[in-house]
Amino acid sequence: MNLLAPSPCAAPLLVAGVDEAGRGPLAGPVVVAAVVFDPAQRRINGLDDSKQLAPARREVLYERIVERALAWHIVFVEVDEIDRINIFQATMRGMRSALEGVAHAAGIARIDGNHLPPSLPCPAEAWIGGDARDRSIMAASILAKVSRDRAMIALHERHPEYGFDEHKGYSTPAHLAALREHGPCPHHRRSFAPVAQALHLQPSLL
Repeated sequence: MNLLAPSPCAAPLLVAGVDEAGRGPLAGPVVVAAVVFDPAQRRINGLDDSKQLAPARREVLYERIVERALAWHIVFVEVDEIDRINIFQATMRGMRSALEGVAHAAGIARIDGNHLPPSLPCPAEAWIGGDARDRSIMAASILAKVSRDRAMIALHERHPEYGFDEHKGYSTPAHLAALREHGPCPHHRRSFAPVAQALHLQPSLL
């Protein structure tokens, strides 16, 4: 009787975690990151949903992630594109681009949320609440959040009247008051209702 040699176990697929920061703000880009971890590298302690971490802790973890990840990629989708195709489509486009940047290292993607972008470079799963469940998504959320916060602080230096360093473009009372007083700057999303309303209050900016 001939016995077949057992086939070797297939190597586990490496996961690319994908997450975004900045879908809701009235100003600034939406930022998407993708991260693939190397199982041979030691795990990073303290990963979590970026919203659950203090800014200083996110900065520390950012450096550890980019140092130890097998692959990572960050994409900025700027305001003009957000206004041209809407924030949902801009986010989907950013997720696809971020995943394309790590597809050479990943066998499958896990994308935070309940929608998958079209035309992805590898198989993918939508994970609702993934930034609290999957380490690669947590890492992506940290890279996206830190990158966006840095960008908004840089914008604050150019437009200090809006307080971007404090609210990062979200619709806080202080931000809405600044919009009414000064009108939108070039980095405000004209397709968002509070910004459009402020434009009507500032006819010289139309």
